[in-house]
Amino acid sequence: MALKSVIFGSTSMVALMLAGAAQAQTVPDSAAAPQADDEVNEIVVTGVRASIVGALNVRRESTQIVDSIVSEDVGKLPDNNVVEALQRVTGIQVTDRAGGETATITIRGLTDPLTTLNGRNIFTAAGTSFALQDISANLVSRVDVYKTRSADQLETGLAGQIDVQTRRPLDFDGFTISGLARGIYSELADKVNPNVALLVSDRWETGIGDIGILVNASFTRAEYRNQNLQAGAMVPFATENPPEGSGLTPLQRIFPGDRNQNWTPGLDAGLPTAPGSTLNINGVETPYYLSRDAVIASDLYGKRERPSINAALQWAPNDSSVYTAEVFYTGFRGETFNSLHFSFADWWGDLPADVANSFELYDGTNIIKSRRMGSVAGFNSGDMATNRTDSYVYALNAKWDVGSQGKISADVAYQDSKNETSFFAIRTDRGPLDLDVDFNAGGGLPAYSFGNQDVLTDASQWTIGNLFDSGTKNTGSALTLMLDGEYKWDEGFLRRIKAGFRYDDRKADSFVRDQGAGGLGVTLDAFGEGTPFTNSGFFDGRADIPTSWVLADPRSMNKDAVRQLYRAVEPGLLLSDQMTFGRVFSINESNLAAYILADGELELFGRPLQLQAGVRFVAIDTLYDYFDRGNDFARTTVSTGSEKFLPSFTARYNITDNLRIRFNYGETLRRPAFGDLNPNLSLTGDLSRIGFGTGSAGNANLRPTHSKNMDLALEWYFERNSAIYVTAFQRKIDGLVVPLTVREFIPNNYLPRNETYTEFFNITRPANASDGTLKGLEVGLTYFPSYLPSVLNGLGFTGSATILDSEQTIPVVNNAGEITGTTKSAFFGVSKLSYNATLAYDNGPIGARLSYIWRKGFLNNNEGRSFANPIGFWRAPEKSLDFQLTWNVNDDIGITFDAVNLTKAKQQNYYKFGDVGNPTEFNSSTLLIDRTFALGVRFKFD
Repeated sequence: MALKSVIFGSTSMVALMLAGAAQAQTVPDSAAAPQADDEVNEIVVTGVRASIVGALNVRRESTQIVDSIVSEDVGKLPDNNVVEALQRVTGIQVTDRAGGETATITIRGLTDPLTTLNGRNIFTAAGTSFALQDISANLVSRVDVYKTRSADQLETGLAGQIDVQTRRPLDFDGFTISGLARGIYSELADKVNPNVALLVSDRWETGIGDIGILVNASFTRAEYRNQNLQAGAMVPFATENPPEGSGLTPLQRIFPGDRNQNWTPGLDAGLPTAPGSTLNINGVETPYYLSRDAVIASDLYGKRERPSINAALQWAPNDSSVYTAEVFYTGFRGETFNSLHFSFADWWGDLPADVANSFELYDGTNIIKSRRMGSVAGFNSGDMATNRTDSYVYALNAKWDVGSQGKISADVAYQDSKNETSFFAIRTDRGPLDLDVDFNAGGGLPAYSFGNQDVLTDASQWTIGNLFDSGTKNTGSALTLMLDGEYKWDEGFLRRIKAGFRYDDRKADSFVRDQGAGGLGVTLDAFGEGTPFTNSGFFDGRADIPTSWVLADPRSMNKDAVRQLYRAVEPGLLLSDQMTFGRVFSINESNLAAYILADGELELFGRPLQLQAGVRFVAIDTLYDYFDRGNDFARTTVSTGSEKFLPSFTARYNITDNLRIRFNYGETLRRPAFGDLNPNLSLTGDLSRIGFGTGSAGNANLRPTHSKNMDLALEWYFERNSAIYVTAFQRKIDGLVVPLTVREFIPNNYLPRNETYTEFFNITRPANASDGTLKGLEVGLTYFPSYLPSVLNGLGFTGSATILDSEQTIPVVNNAGEITGTTKSAFFGVSKLSYNATLAYDNGPIGARLSYIWRKGFLNNNEGRSFANPIGFWRAPEKSLDFQLTWNVNDDIGITFDAVNLTKAKQQNYYKFGDVGNPTEFNSSTLLIDRTFALGVRFKFD
């Protein structure tokens, strides 16, 4: 009923505005409103400054608080993808730089920005978001980052909205052809990768008006190498002299729940680290040491390809109407091969006592820094994964000027997206080896060596172990209709009324397949399928560790032949033509939203005060079908519905011609991801032999997270090409989703019956169990001095800093899943301080940028409560120094050079919760970040 009312109300409002607009056709041109001062004084420059100053113009002219990236020219957004370009925007923080590119973006510390393409919400397959890195920078005209939202904008995304705008043919005066070709050298992979793009556009004056056609295509390929080195998680061990009655031998590992050995894994702050700390073992207070359970090296070789194309047809029959038909396609082709080397570091026997007791503690702790041990087990795993995505957006748009004061726009879009993945991995096991290890030999990096290193590269010393064979398939589609109308007045308090509605019908389906088998027991050299792979040069000589090992390589194998061999231990293993996907969930969601907003203006102290107020009504009806993998895919159906009014208000006051203050209040939502609603279990076995596996499940009762947002900004445009701005903001957020972990017994589950099989699991589910507050301050400066002498003319600076403070409640849960209290924590992904600084130069044929990005360490996530270390997984401070240079040979051709991560920065993690934990005693993993160099040519002829 609510949806029906919204439809009639919205239609009536648009009809009223149409009537007003029709009457306005009689208003003479002389009565048209004069341009605002901002529009009269728009800054017009070219070259590198065009990008920086163009973004400044967008902020100055917008009602909302908007920061932008503006392309210098066709195909000249100065980065490989949109995420990399955004890292220099005020309030933006990026991370996860594996594979030679950034992958994760936050706005003011929040991780859920709404992604739109030309104002349309886009997504990938069965997800609710879109990977921005899949959008080639070559296709982009402009990117707007909305930190506040008005009622006429989509309501989702607590972080804000990122709108990517592509080019249209009527943007150009006539025939235009432009393109680029770049070679990008990846230092870690020692590969040169192509990046090419071509745009062709033309327009004609015809008897039925102007017609334009544009085709813009791009292709990128990257072969990369990720090298990650990790000290394992902490677990307790007996001391060298365990007390009588404990039943322990010297340095024996203490497992939870075994032989009355009493300790609880996954405590927030981990087990106490003070010297002499004890556990109650068999009724005896028993001192313990904390040490790592393993050392792990991951050497991943990857290749990704991204084809994309944007095509548009425009028709402008007259000066007051434009019709646009367009299609946008983006694809992803990914293949990775992970050469994983895993060695346990938790054995306590098989060495003479004087050697076995050879260990070193960190001063003032019970934490073992280094030790020597005998007969440790280990395995390698050759993991091959593929990922293919194809996403299409088809759209029709019409815009009409009705008279001089009215506007109407209508838009219909259909999206279709498919994603399919596969995973095929074979473990190989070795015999026991002596291990000498220092878990932090310096800079957070472990150092280790084996008693017989030659075993690592000898295929006859490794036996064929477990097989893992799985895949996923996800599909999604959406039909979206939008209608908006507005009417303006030139005088009086009321200057504009705008209203509209949006209807979205979204469908998503997700499927999985999963099988596996135990070890075959034959040696790797006698396996008979494929060629063993031996890596080399691991970790670039930056750590004292083995740099080479041998393992099975699925890339060189006939997968069905391998499955046939594994049928000897798992007769039910399926071949390619027998495998089918089982449906996990199917969702149909309809979303109807309607809004109305009004702009007003009055005079305050002789200066204009501009006001905007509106409200957006959102009604969502969702039908979920879930299918239980553990119960022959039995179906459960759930139907939900919700309605919400979301107000917004903005005030903008020009204190002087160049000094402005803005205030904004608005409310936004974060809807649960579809996968987070699926209540069925996804299980992983006891891969590292800790005594239990892990699992995850969704929560069909999740509700949207709701945020009340306030922003106050002061902007001073002190010179024609320069400005300084300060923004204070606060987000009060209700119903934050946090993970809750419970130990569960799940007998006769669907996991393969091999040595990783278990019936005990730590199951993590999301819950709306937290509230929080995020507040902060942004400061930005763009300065291009106008007084510099000739050779320095065109030198400028742009930069910003963001200070954040966040706090959310986190429920404390016991093993039974009962909430026993709450604690406080920072938001995940929030750095308290981040900044970026860019020195730009634009003079004659030369354009250059030198950019530095830095963000303070932050809480990345909580680990799965399986060990004795603090549960918080913290990321060390991150940085990147990048350089970009363009030499314009003439007006049509330019040569470009780019360098990313000049200082070879690393990505590091460590354990921390509250006051417990640090990068030294609690170091975890280190990922080498690629350094890349690119040389290319750009051209444009029109």
